[in-house]
Amino acid sequence: YQLSDPALEEALCDRISFRRFCGFALDDATPDETTFCRFRAALAGSGLGERLMSELDRQLGERGFLVKEGTMIDATLIEAQAARPPFVPPSPDESAGLDEKMQASIEPIESPRSASDPDARFARKAGRTVYGYKAHIAVDLGSGLIRRTVLTPANVNDTVPADDLVMGDERAVYADMAYSTHARRKALKARGIKDRIMHRPDKHHPQLPRWQQRRNGLIGKIRSAVERTFGTWKRSYGYRRVRYFSMAANAIELQLKAIAFNLRRAAAL
Repeated sequence: YQLSDPALEEALCDRISFRRFCGFALDDATPDETTFCRFRAALAGSGLGERLMSELDRQLGERGFLVKEGTMIDATLIEAQAARPPFVPPSPDESAGLDEKMQASIEPIESPRSASDPDARFARKAGRTVYGYKAHIAVDLGSGLIRRTVLTPANVNDTVPADDLVMGDERAVYADMAYSTHARRKALKARGIKDRIMHRPDKHHPQLPRWQQRRNGLIGKIRSAVERTFGTWKRSYGYRRVRYFSMAANAIELQLKAIAFNLRRAAAL
């Protein structure tokens, strides 16, 4: 519902449906906005968000919701809540020879950080400049449930946190060519996980062989299902912009959104 803390306090006092959902009787006292803020800060400070996601993942697995046929890995940019500072693009020498996804990992030189959100950064995608964060997720192929999340500044390349999104119990990992590295392919093979990462051309092989092009097309059709998760977040959850002003607070928001998404998805399944 994208309610602020004061609006949620008011809704719990006023709306019977909200009270019923949260387990409050009509004559029960309800928490105030300060309690919400303190509880969220306590979750972020103790790092319990990741443990909560792991516990939900365990329970969903025990109940047979997780298919574990494969894990789809991807990331999406989320705008910062803070006003963006002036953007200074990287110099030509820095970005020469890099594709758009690699250029997104470059932190602009002399670009001042926002005083209210020192963790947000600039990134470029499809010619659009975004100031904020990047949400990286691992989604179970088949069920569409989110198994793990990682939040980084927007300028961190997709491939950096990718290994942390491999669960270890899946049969395959599906990802686009931004995640293609020899080390990652070798590590997946060593763990008995099928490599379903799209191949990427480079300066030595600017044109992919026909079999790699065909393979990329087949993988692309499968891994594109992860985009539905981002679409639901941005369309139904209003997650086009983070709500808070630090990495820790926004990371717990991302984890709680993933938990809410999974509970709703599990009910539908």
